[in-house]
Amino acid sequence: MDSAPTLTERRRLATQLEIAEAAARLFGERDAKTVTVEEIAAAAGVSPRTYYRYFPTKEDAVAPLLSVGAAAWRAAIEDADDPDVRDSIARTIEKVLTPLADTKDPAVSLTRGLLRSTLQDSALWAVWQRVNADSERLLASVIATRLGTSESPAGHDLTAARLLAAAATAAIRLSLESWSSDDAAGTPPAQLAVTAFTELTAGVTGLHGNH
Repeated sequence: MDSAPTLTERRRLATQLEIAEAAARLFGERDAKTVTVEEIAAAAGVSPRTYYRYFPTKEDAVAPLLSVGAAAWRAAIEDADDPDVRDSIARTIEKVLTPLADTKDPAVSLTRGLLRSTLQDSALWAVWQRVNADSERLLASVIATRLGTSESPAGHDLTAARLLAAAATAAIRLSLESWSSDDAAGTPPAQLAVTAFTELTAGVTGLHGNH
């Protein structure tokens, strides 16, 4: 079991997230290319020197904000007790994405603005892709544990865990990209993602795990 983070680590993580939120607001409000590190640092209440202690580029600043959502999603999968892991993942997808329907929530507006800017900026897009790739790899290990199997990210076998992790990550990513780029009400992202995940995993077998 991992030990609890120290006070110093908690402060470091809190500062990273504050910088990430400041960057996300600025990227969501303006063309990302016009935003500077100095502006992000000022909005977060830190010096540029402190900023560079945490992030090498301005685009990297948003990674912690994107990763927090991925970490919460993985924890929900890990804690779920549904006997069928595929059903468990589908229900968790619906649960974690349903709050995005609340367009009056400032956090939802922040997320939508950041993702919209990400679709238009190649450097932000690279960060988004990296976060999703890392999330998929970590999610595969969580799902493998649920299924009672071992999972090696370097392995070449398309195991059920890897297939489910890839399908879940792709379904969520694509639904969020569609949601962020469409001003019309459209289909809620939770429904889009669940439908995509269900279709992508229709042929995967061996999904009854340890719970």
